Amino acid sequence: VQLVESGGGLVQARGSLRLSCAASGRTVSSETMGWFQQAPVKEREFVAAIMWSGVSTYSSDSVKGRFTISRDKAKNTVYLQMNSLKPEDTAVYYCAAYRSGNLWHVRSYDYWGQGTQVTVSS
Repeated sequence: VQLVESGGGLVQARGSLRLSCAASGRTVSSETMGWFQQAPVKEREFVAAIMWSGVSTYSSDSVKGRFTISRDKAKNTVYLQMNSLKPEDTAVYYCAAYRSGNLWHVRSYDYWGQGTQVTVSS
């Protein structure tokens, strides 16, 4: 199983980015998938998840109303649309495939991508 993130970069505050997570070796279109962020000297934190049905999504309070998680089943890809970006959103963003347990916990996910850097300037 390989997850490859892309779409990160440098953006000004209040700008937008769309991150992509392309999967190979595993069909993630019917699996629960998540996005996490890790800022320098901080632990990896939950950002958003989309359930296997594709109907239900969850996001952290810090990004609610600004970030949207979605999937394209035909492309076996999960997205994170990031709007109204803030400097505090600066982090490496990882996508991951859920295994079991609490959606918000890093240990509930068994496969991870290599991450993509997002930097938001003020």
